[in-house]
Amino acid sequence: MSEEKLMMKALSMDIITAKMFTELHISITEAYGEEEGRKLVQKGLETFGLKDAETMAQKATAEGQNHAFYEYLPQAVKEEEKYAALTTFARFSKMFAQIAKQVVDKYEEEGEDVIRRAVERYGRKRGEGIAQRARANGLENNADNYLKNYDMARSELFEVDTVHKENEVEQTFTYCPFGQQWADDDMGKYGILYCQVIDPSVAKGYNKNFEVVHDQYVLREGQCHFQFQMKE
Repeated sequence: MSEEKLMMKALSMDIITAKMFTELHISITEAYGEEEGRKLVQKGLETFGLKDAETMAQKATAEGQNHAFYEYLPQAVKEEEKYAALTTFARFSKMFAQIAKQVVDKYEEEGEDVIRRAVERYGRKRGEGIAQRARANGLENNADNYLKNYDMARSELFEVDTVHKENEVEQTFTYCPFGQQWADDDMGKYGILYCQVIDPSVAKGYNKNFEVVHDQYVLREGQCHFQFQMKE
């Protein structure tokens, strides 16, 4: 198989952000009903910035992604973008934290579980997509092919060391733009809910026997350490 076939285009962060927002919308409205759930999401999105959300929504739509953003955006958003100068990773972090904050501040541990459930669904669906990318290239969804077919571009903003072992991938992130943004904004309480769930969920979606040991977090120890292990 040619190397060209292995180089499938990564999803943009606008698409990835739209996917995350949609799962937050679904989980929160399932947990608290349409009226209350939508109020929580709306408040979080407004705190984040409707114009910033609109910009991401437009880009995601242009790339063919269906999402729930427009259920919360007026026809004409009059405010200015607040975060135009920030990276798409920073925007993702800010949006996630503001929506999670509304739920967690009001419903505490129960709210944390609702947010984790949204991240779990989002991650699992992304993992299923990564498995499909591997299958499309005629590759097994094993440990060796996980990162080769990963759906999100590994920006130079991530500082990571990767070691491939038999049936295992070990990664140490010394810098993560998601975690750093939450730390900078003093929103680690909400961001950690994403960090706790995302990689195990993506891995399980990719292969039900793919397990993740995540024993260090940027928001806690200053770096993230993972062991992605394919179990028999």
